[in-house]
Amino acid sequence: MNKTSTRTWALGVMSGTSMDGIDLALCSFQRQGKQWHFYIDDAQTLSYPSAQLRLLERAFLLDGPELAALHFSLGKEMGKAIREFLAHAGHIPEFVASHGHTLYHQPDKGYTFQAGSGAAIAAVTGLPVVCDFRSTDVALGGQGAPLVPLGDACLFPEYAACVNLGGIVNISLDAGSKKRLALDVCAGNQLLNFLAKKKGLPFDEGGKLAATGKLLPDVFKNLNAHPWYKKTGARSLGKEWVDAHVLPHLQGTGKKTVDLLHTVCMHIAFQLSKHLPASGKILLTGGGAFNGFLVQAIQSYARAEVIVPDEKTVKYKEALVFAFLGLLRMQGDINVRSEYTGAAADSVSGAVYLP
Repeated sequence: MNKTSTRTWALGVMSGTSMDGIDLALCSFQRQGKQWHFYIDDAQTLSYPSAQLRLLERAFLLDGPELAALHFSLGKEMGKAIREFLAHAGHIPEFVASHGHTLYHQPDKGYTFQAGSGAAIAAVTGLPVVCDFRSTDVALGGQGAPLVPLGDACLFPEYAACVNLGGIVNISLDAGSKKRLALDVCAGNQLLNFLAKKKGLPFDEGGKLAATGKLLPDVFKNLNAHPWYKKTGARSLGKEWVDAHVLPHLQGTGKKTVDLLHTVCMHIAFQLSKHLPASGKILLTGGGAFNGFLVQAIQSYARAEVIVPDEKTVKYKEALVFAFLGLLRMQGDINVRSEYTGAAADSVSGAVYLP
């Protein structure tokens, strides 16, 4: 990896499976020796245009031409959002690093697909774009996920573990001997938002609804019973797996929504507890870190200190990390580690589109 003290600006773009918007984070990075320093200079979450959101919600029903059209139209919408955001930003980034929006992720079958054309983003913004971070790893036999652990290790080395409470809950942690363990843990905000919508809400703000509920032992048992949770080594989840194997336990139960929300929070905390370190500090970020009941449930299991950082870091850490992974890609440095994903080799991942 290049040793540099030059400050680099990059724009990270994240669209998560919880579909709560497009996160834009204008970040700067500087390396001094082995230590990386970063700053989130400006950030914003933009709502999806209503037409785009409806298409994303029913993406699994689209045929081939419709899916291709969604891929390019979402890229153009992302490009417009980026252009408007940068019109008021203090710096112009050297490049855009876009995660895209995961629609299909089945690495065991050899494919993954993130919508939001990088070519369209580059054409609209006039900036180089790094995207499609997962495909090379999947082609090498890996899970294509999780990708954030390298960013965690470089940007947040003071934490024993970093937990992202997003649509999918994932964790990376220091496993000793300069190694890092990383994996997807379970479904997260995908489930909580699904239930909140039954109450006419986009999400359970602060976990207030979940806090008023009670544990449903049978549902809790069923949620935790799937053999996938016993898998060791690299593992990752996609929305289609969650829809097929988890949502059925929450549908048609006749149970109160507040009780289901409470039980799902306890399920998330229980599955996460299997992987939490016994000491050090645990960083919680992602939308679920704003859910006070979920955080309390995690703390009830944790032996190490649980830390919820400032709001900007909570909301934009994933966008920050993808900006960093994009920086490594532009420098030609390894940005996906096979020890995290189970691939045959490390890789310099991401497609680059020039305007």
